[in-house]
Amino acid sequence: MQVLYFAWVRERIGVPREEVETSAATVADLVEELSAREERYAVAFADRAALRVAVDQTLTDFDASLDGAREVAFFPPMTGG
Repeated sequence: MQVLYFAWVRERIGVPREEVETSAATVADLVEELSAREERYAVAFADRAALRVAVDQTLTDFDASLDGAREVAFFPPMTGG
């Protein structure tokens, strides 16, 4: 599965995207797997309330299923101005 990181999430993790082998059933499970990898992931995902997620380019919640998903993207909330 392709995992994409945007804005400060990308800066903290250090890569814009990566291919991830996962057995995660939900986005929350994927976050737990990634956070356990290295400190940089744990720091990036420490405050889930400060993150938004999209599965296959559809905005969703952390309890969303990853069954059949090809892409997950993490980014901060959008602001206008």
